[in-house]
Amino acid sequence: MINSFMKISAACPKTKVADVSFNLENIIICINKAQEENSKVIIFPELCITSYTCADLFFQNILLEKSQLAIKALCEFSIDKDIIIVVGAPISNNNNLYNCAITIFNGEILGIVPKSYIPNYTEFYEKRWFTEGLGIINKHIDLSFKKNVPFGTNLIFACGKFKLGLEICEDLWVTIPPSSYLSLLGANVIGNLSASNEIVSKADYRKKLVEGQSGRCMCSYIYASSGVHESSTDLVFSGHLMISENGAILKENDRFQRDNEIVSSIIDLDKLNAERMKNISFRNNQSICPFEANIIDFEYTNKIVSDFDRYIDKHPFVPSNEQLRDSRCREIFSIQTASLAKRFEHTNLKKAVVGISGGLDSTLALLVIVKTFDLLNIPRKNIITITMPGFGTTDRTYTNAVTLCKNLGSDFREINIVNSCLAHFNDIGHSKEIHDVTYENVQARERTQILMDVSNKEGALLIGTGDLSELALGWCTYNGDHMSMYAVNCSVPKTLVRYLVKYVAEKEVSKTIADILLDILDTPVSPELLPKDSTGNIAQKTEDIVGPYELHDFFLYYFIRQGAEPKKILFLAKAAFKNEYSEETIKKWLDKFIYRFFTQQFKRSAIPDGPKVGTISLSPRGDWRMPSDASFKEWANAE
Repeated sequence: MINSFMKISAACPKTKVADVSFNLENIIICINKAQEENSKVIIFPELCITSYTCADLFFQNILLEKSQLAIKALCEFSIDKDIIIVVGAPISNNNNLYNCAITIFNGEILGIVPKSYIPNYTEFYEKRWFTEGLGIINKHIDLSFKKNVPFGTNLIFACGKFKLGLEICEDLWVTIPPSSYLSLLGANVIGNLSASNEIVSKADYRKKLVEGQSGRCMCSYIYASSGVHESSTDLVFSGHLMISENGAILKENDRFQRDNEIVSSIIDLDKLNAERMKNISFRNNQSICPFEANIIDFEYTNKIVSDFDRYIDKHPFVPSNEQLRDSRCREIFSIQTASLAKRFEHTNLKKAVVGISGGLDSTLALLVIVKTFDLLNIPRKNIITITMPGFGTTDRTYTNAVTLCKNLGSDFREINIVNSCLAHFNDIGHSKEIHDVTYENVQARERTQILMDVSNKEGALLIGTGDLSELALGWCTYNGDHMSMYAVNCSVPKTLVRYLVKYVAEKEVSKTIADILLDILDTPVSPELLPKDSTGNIAQKTEDIVGPYELHDFFLYYFIRQGAEPKKILFLAKAAFKNEYSEETIKKWLDKFIYRFFTQQFKRSAIPDGPKVGTISLSPRGDWRMPSDASFKEWANAE
């Protein structure tokens, strides 16, 4: 089992203002719920032991004494419970009262973090009661039942890969939140104990703060705010609970609930650590921290996630939300056209050449060229589209290629490569009956030679059609379809190519062209380099040979984006594709992916320019620098 995953929780218990016993009882109910879900951390709201809206009652000794007794009771309750409990309570020290987060584990108080920034708004007049904790580091305080407890804003609670930092409500709203420094010092999970009241639209802003801070800090952010029973006098609270990871909300509750509530989610610590390791700006920023972390070590009894219920997207390159997907496709299409427009403006060329097969990749490339020429007011007749039928070309792909090019108004040309390839077979002494890699690559290189030569003859730019998935697998003929003068699809994975073409069909073109595009979408992916079958249909289906592209794109995403080892990729793929592929099938294609990715790097080391459209690109000029002769032994045979 992979142990980089961890279940965490945010809780909103029922409270009664200044009723410590009632509050403690409901806090314990929430802890029990979290334990039932096998959570390892639970964050409670600000001052939940006493409730937040006690006002001048915070000056009453009886409230402070009862609060410490409740903390002691929680310590006793936590014995032999394998969960970090973080509750909010007022803590008095040297005649100063602090609004604090108390971290409890297995009968002990690991440390106490005071709120750094005390608000002084009309509705939050906290400075009347509490002292700012800003600047307090490496201190210790005594409680009525526990001496020498670590106290300060620089505490990080650590167990292996898990490192927890804490801040309280207002701390998140300031220009430089304490969590920014804590993250730079190693905390990859931030807990926020909050009491944020509700007014119109405040929840949306609060959510953006949590998302933004988790993204900037490349951390998981647990936000727990006081609930409706905290509402008193002029203020209303909603019990807003959120768990975010690296800029994305994993879990969020429906606010204004009237019973005890927790939300839980599994986070991926390796993912967060990998993002930080690759981010040079994050590393450079570490030097600005005004203090060093006080690391408080502890040890979980069991670090394994036993009930893995985290949602794993089968298609990480493709947004699952349809509206977001359309927006993303529009943006990618715009990036592709903008980059190609720049290249044409720079070269001062007015013509383009592209090979059209009737397949997805060349279709997308043509659509990008058409859009670019329209933007630059260049006639579409300056787009030279060439289809080059060979030994495996089927009627379906040929017809789609011809009708698409003509309907788009391009300068369509047809050059049959069969005789040229047969002559070349004769030149090199290769039998046309031997359908090996030579048989296939002769066709791919003949097509590229034609395209290059026509480009020279016409003073045009040859546009490449290959996609990111093909580059990852090396599924291209070196100096064949591997080469062009500008490659518009080079960082678009195959799973996303389909949606881009579908987007154009639905949003950008006439019904006649859309019908052609939809049929292309419905055609099996094939290089069509082997002869047709007896019925005239495609005999060579790419995914039968190299494996399903949806699996390879999944492998590629986690291999490059997170630097995940094969056993973790296998684990995630099993969770994502449990209803589609067996473990044996996933492992078979993962082994194939690793083998091909390592052995085909030499092709990626010599690829043309092309636009980077997403977070993953394999350009050797910046995004992926890998030796062509690296061994894949350490990555082989995922278990």
